[in-house]
Amino acid sequence: GRIEDAPRYAWRGYMLDEARHFSGAARVKLLLDQMARFKMNRFHWHLTDEQGWRIEIKGYPRLATVGGTGCHSNPDTPAQYYTQEEIRDIVAYAAARHIEIIPEIDMPGHATASNRAYPEYSGGGTEQHPDFTFNVGKEETYAFLTDVLREIAALFPSEWLHLGGDEVAYGSEAWKQDPHVQALMAREGLATVKQAERYFMRRMADSVRMLGKTLVGWDELLDLGLDPQRSLIMWWRHDKPDCLRRSLDGAYTTILCPRKPLYFDFVQHADHKWGRIWDGFCPLENVYAFPDAWFEGWGMTSERSAHILGIQANVWSELMHTAERVDFMTFPRLCALSEAAWSQPDVKDYGDFMRRMEAVFASFDRLGIYYFDPRNPGHHPEPAGPEIIKRQPPKMDFRD
Repeated sequence: GRIEDAPRYAWRGYMLDEARHFSGAARVKLLLDQMARFKMNRFHWHLTDEQGWRIEIKGYPRLATVGGTGCHSNPDTPAQYYTQEEIRDIVAYAAARHIEIIPEIDMPGHATASNRAYPEYSGGGTEQHPDFTFNVGKEETYAFLTDVLREIAALFPSEWLHLGGDEVAYGSEAWKQDPHVQALMAREGLATVKQAERYFMRRMADSVRMLGKTLVGWDELLDLGLDPQRSLIMWWRHDKPDCLRRSLDGAYTTILCPRKPLYFDFVQHADHKWGRIWDGFCPLENVYAFPDAWFEGWGMTSERSAHILGIQANVWSELMHTAERVDFMTFPRLCALSEAAWSQPDVKDYGDFMRRMEAVFASFDRLGIYYFDPRNPGHHPEPAGPEIIKRQPPKMDFRD
């Protein structure tokens, strides 16, 4: 026989957040194996955030040993992170399975873990989000972050480098009182902290280009006026389709990863309790129907669609503290996503998909994957989420 086939989308992605809860190399390799099985080809690795810094940086070792302490459910856990040797091994493991790994180092917000280790680069935050930002007014901050990105770029051969860039407003109000940021704003004629954020991201975009990479960021980057030829936008705010249209009309290469239906931290069944619900949730059939069932409501045209590089599911791990929880929230939705990313809409058939899934469920059983079973929700009961210890980790000052 002869099979002629090609994917609908070049980017068929899955993002794992390890800042909130650490998975470890064995678990990541299992996920990569399943991604390869279903022809997924982009693994977006969220390695830094408020709760933890999960990658060794030789030039700044405390990022891992201090920033890597704690997790979303317990600020007292010992440091958990990947050594650079482990990173190289996982990158090679993925490449052998035709999967490209895209690292994310979040900035200028979501920087709390980094600032625990090196508080001299903190731009402050709020009581709820302490030390949330990097200090965009200090030249030393740009040198520090460029040094970090230089090590990251050397570890990951991917052309893409993700800098986050989201939710900076959670902590940037502190910039109004910071003397370094205020001096920057006066010097550069910046009227608002949003303009200071734009100044920061443009400089870091220059660093990314200097390192031979292309900048990736969340859809908030659209407010910063970055070059669409040198930027990739991940549209995640499902309640803001205007952002998607703005990205596509601006000729930005765009990845579709809206919270609904592609955030796998959302529950997938009406009886489930551990996970997000926002005006509904993300059942398997909605993942399978993506994106065409939404195109008309988004005002999609062929001209706009031409700038869509692919689709991606995001696994935010605040409520995924065990392998069981990650499996349960990922599978079988990953299978539905893979078919949505590969197949043209005229050949998709949810009933046929579920018939073919019978063999996949049997293989999950053999592999010990604790998946949600839509045929029989009681087969694998929903694993409980973590019991959250709410206190903040103590502030530490490790200045040399």
